[in-house]
This record gives sequence, structure tokens and C-alpha cells, in this order.
Amino acid sequence: IITTLHFGPTLLHHKRTSGLMSANVGDTMVLQCLYKGDMAMHFSWYKQPFREKPNLISTIYKYDKYATFYHEFKDNPRFSVQSSNGVNHLSISDIKGSDSATYYCGSAHSNVVEFGKGTILNVKESNSMSVLQQPVSESVQPGYSVTLNCTIHTETCAGGHSVYWFRHGSGESRPGIIYTHGDRSYQCEKSSEAGSPTQRCVYNLPKRNLSLSDAGTYYCAVASCGEILFGDGTKLDIHGKYNFYYTVLANTILYTGLSIL
Repeated sequence: IITTLHFGPTLLHHKRTSGLMSANVGDTMVLQCLYKGDMAMHFSWYKQPFREKPNLISTIYKYDKYATFYHEFKDNPRFSVQSSNGVNHLSISDIKGSDSATYYCGSAHSNVVEFGKGTILNVKESNSMSVLQQPVSESVQPGYSVTLNCTIHTETCAGGHSVYWFRHGSGESRPGIIYTHGDRSYQCEKSSEAGSPTQRCVYNLPKRNLSLSDAGTYYCAVASCGEILFGDGTKLDIHGKYNFYYTVLANTILYTGLSIL
């Protein structure tokens, strides 16, 4: 399976798909960086694993034929750069769990380096961990409340696990983290099967007094046993107008009831 991502920095003319892309182990991903204009002369790729600093993957001069790779990417046949006039594509073959990260394409001119907003690559590595989000979608009016559910099945690890919530709003390039549960093993139930190292954990994200700015897709992600896995997301739509009349009426009834008491 070959998947293509499109994104790039300010100086680049780019197309972009979802800010969160998923792949299976063994897939091939082609991350495209498209540019126009003559100002940028050097181009680079960076990989930023979750909660870690960015790592330089490659650099290439505009008129060079081959890119220079660094660190663990040097002499690694899984990584290659396809460069020609207007393009600087990064290809990753035989995808592995360790490839899960946010990838950035950068351009440089006059000692100024600019980056795109990046795309999160989520690699589904094993069957021992799963993330189920409910509901799949929810449509409510402003002022209402909703609770998003995240059920995870994961192995028990010495370092425990952490659960994160991301929101990908309309017009945003990629999801941003909004909440962290941390390690709460007391919310988990161990498997009843003898000798099974797995556990089931349930996490909720309550959203109260919703406004139009809360609309978007909410992703639950679990970091455990050295890997991170995202759920498929819950799409939250906020529609209609806040019903001021019924709110005033409800408050009036409540106030009257308290006065009688």
C-alpha cells in the first residue's frame, strides 16, 4: 500500500490531506513537499517523535541530485528523497512502529529556515493494543454538553501508560493536544484469561457548555509499551443557535421554585 501526504512550509505551494494519517506495518508512505519560486535553496526533512525533540532526516541543495541523510537515517535504505524542480519528496518503505511521529518539510534561504505545520503519522503496529472511541459522531447545539468515550485494550507495562486527547478543528493543519489523563491504572480491569498481560481501561472526556469553537474531530491516543496508537476519532458538530428564550425560562422556573421553598 502506498500513501501520499502533501504539506509544506510557508514558501512552498502545497496540498495537504488530513493532519493525522494512519499506516500499517510494512506499508510505504510518500510524503510530498511541493514548492515554487526561486528564493529557497536548501530543503530538509525532520522527524519529531511524540514528546521528543525533532531529528534531522535529510538535507539537499536545490541543484543537487542526491540528498544527504543524518543520524539513524544515514545508509538506511528505507528512507529516500526524490528531488527535482519544484519537489522534495520523502519516501519511507517497509513502515515500522518506530516511524510514528510528526514529519516536517523545511526550506531555507538567506539563513532563514521555514517549516510547514507537519503531519502526524500513526503506525498501527500490533494487535495487542487497540483504541475504541464512542460515539463515532455527535451533533449538538451550542450550550449543550457531551461526554466522549475512549476504551483501550493494552498490555501491562512496567512504565504504565498515558492517554491523550487531541482536537483537529476545521481549517487546522493537524490535531493539537488538549488533555492528558496520565497513568491511571485504577481505571483499568485486567483480563480474566489466565496468564494474559492485557487490560481494559475506560477514559471519558466531558465537554460542557459547548460553543461553535469546540467543533472538530477528537482523537484519543494511548502511549504504552514504547508505542503510541490513535483511535479513529469522534466528529463533534455544533449547529444551530443558543436558545436564549428556553434558558431564561428554565432559570425563571428554577428561581421561582427556590423562592417557594
